Order: sequence, then structure tokens, then C-alpha cells
Amino acid sequence: MDGLATPIYWLADIPAEISNWSDRHVLSGRQFLEENDRLKRENLLLSGRSQQIAALSAENSRLRALLHSTALLRNDVMVAELIGISPDPARYEMVLNKGSGDGVYIGQPLIDAEGLLGQVVEVSQYNSRALLITDVTHAIPVQVNRNGVRAIAEGIGVLGSLEIRHVAVTTDIEEGDLLVSSGLGGRFPAGYPVARVSKVTRDPGHAFAAIEASPVAALDRVRHVLLVFSLNDPVP
Repeated sequence: MDGLATPIYWLADIPAEISNWSDRHVLSGRQFLEENDRLKRENLLLSGRSQQIAALSAENSRLRALLHSTALLRNDVMVAELIGISPDPARYEMVLNKGSGDGVYIGQPLIDAEGLLGQVVEVSQYNSRALLITDVTHAIPVQVNRNGVRAIAEGIGVLGSLEIRHVAVTTDIEEGDLLVSSGLGGRFPAGYPVARVSKVTRDPGHAFAAIEASPVAALDRVRHVLLVFSLNDPVP
């Protein structure tokens, strides 16, 4: 009798078994989706962190290069961080996180790991404002590193370009020449790389050559700069 009833019990139990199987697999599917979403979130988080690590690594490399450049200087320097830029597109200025309380003064040169950036033009207790060499109001005495020919490099309001004016067509200056600060005028110490000559145009009908130069400093990418104290300046 029990043997005959067994198939009946088995058939009666099929709906319950199907329900249990469905619940287990639905739960497993839901868990799978939740686990998949969690892994996606973790992957996104790790990707964001890896990007930050890459940015920090690049910044550390720039800082090492910046600090290494001090070995080439005979002056004392102080690291400052860029915290703002001028909202006026016609002005090339940056705001630094060092001020008079740190010994910063008007006219103080600032450089990066590659060359001269500009000079401080305004100082408050905790901040300062610097004018970049490409600003239309800025000019700096330079000389050709190859032969010592002197000239004036002037900003023209274009971030990647300077103009060398009033240079006679017969002057020995060529494309690729490195221009360094000459030290004339006493504002900038001599020997800082400023720009590299990118174009020289000589017109026999004009007394002066048309000369363009590209700044060697990373004017549009700099984050940290060095404020230079000359040997006669008080150092904080």
C-alpha cells in the first residue's frame, strides 16, 4: 500500500519543491546582481583612487624636479603653491600661497624646474600675486646664451610666445638659441633660462629683425614654483 502511495506523495510534493527551487535560484540571482553591483562600485572606486595615485605620483615627480633645480642656483629659494589665476583672459597672473609674512616682496623672481616664470607684483600678509613673463606689460632683459648678445624679451599677451624687439637684422641670433636673463636692471639675477628662439625673420627693407621665442617654463601647467631670494635679500 505504501509503495502505491509513494508516487502520489511525490507528485503532491512537486509544487513545493518547485517553489523551493525557484526561491533558491531567485535569491541566488538577486545575490548575483547585488554582488555584481558591489564589484562595479568597488572597481569604480579603485579606478578613481588609481587616477589620484597617478596624479600624486606625477606631482611628486614635478616637485623632485623643482627641488633638484635648486642645486643649479646660487640663491636661496622657497617653494610656493599656485592657488589661483587671473579671471581676466587678457592678464597672465597667478596667485600664490606665500605672502609678506613669509618674506615675499614685490619684484621677487619666480621660477619652475625649467626656467623663469615671472615676478611678484603684489603682496599681502598671506598671499602674493605674480605677473608671468608673457603678459603684455612684462619685459625682461635677456642675452643669447651662445654668444652673449643682449636684447629685451617682451610679453605679447600670448601664453606660449615672447617677442624680441629692436634687434638689428645683422645680429647673430638664430632659431634654437637659448635666451637667459642678463641681470641688467637688477630685477632678475643673471643666468636663468627664459625662452628659446622659435622664429627669426629678416627683411632687408627693415632695420630690425622680427624674432619670436617660446618660454621654457611650463606657464600653463605649473602647480608649484620657487620664489628666489638673491644673496642680498633677507630670507625668512
